[in-house]
Amino acid sequence: MKALITGASSGIGLSMANYLSSQGCELILVARDKEKLEKVQASLKTKTKLIIMDLSVESNAKSLYVLCKNEEIDILINNAGFGLCGTFTETDLNRELEMIDLNMKTVHILTKQFLKDMKKRNRGYILNVASSAAFAPGPLMATYYATKAYVLRLTQAIQYELKKEKSNVVVSCLCPGPVDTNFNKVANVKFSIKPLKSDDVAIYAIDQMLKGKKVIVPGFKMKITRFFSRFASDNLKCKVVYQVQRKKIK
Repeated sequence: MKALITGASSGIGLSMANYLSSQGCELILVARDKEKLEKVQASLKTKTKLIIMDLSVESNAKSLYVLCKNEEIDILINNAGFGLCGTFTETDLNRELEMIDLNMKTVHILTKQFLKDMKKRNRGYILNVASSAAFAPGPLMATYYATKAYVLRLTQAIQYELKKEKSNVVVSCLCPGPVDTNFNKVANVKFSIKPLKSDDVAIYAIDQMLKGKKVIVPGFKMKITRFFSRFASDNLKCKVVYQVQRKKIK
């Protein structure tokens, strides 16, 4: 099998690369940091191709598909993304627009393009990495929460279309809670609860994806939180999220 992973130089993307390589999967890894990617490549057990690219640029996302369309990708993992914490009127607009481009537009472009090819072959897996943030409004991280809600809802809609078409292609959405990665440094937050290990999240996510799981929520606490959140009003969710995010801000 061959997998394409975006945001593969650190965090969950790196952990997924390690796990898939250990299972004998060939890899195409995409990230901006050449030095980090080369270190990743040196540690892997299988054939690995590197693509150094900033996927927050729309034209680059389109170019990535052109570069890889003849590779017969079996697994696409849309992992690249970042967050930003702060009051909506005070966060940097340009940084937020970059986030929207990376977290939403890139996922949209790559999912659409590679899914067309997978449908023709009637096989393949796509894993879109969202977040538990997708389940609620996100005061103090408004844009980030909104981008992850987009990823979740887009993925769920595609899943239903594939079901109606009786396609064998699997499209899953990963919605983890806090994970011990570089995310909190980039987003300028600190987690108030103990984060999961990225290796554990990666292994669980890939195993569940291969089993055809549609929405993947690692960790017992997040499963319970998601279950009870279904009975809470949006106003209550806003109150809870606001208090949680306020404690995160350094």
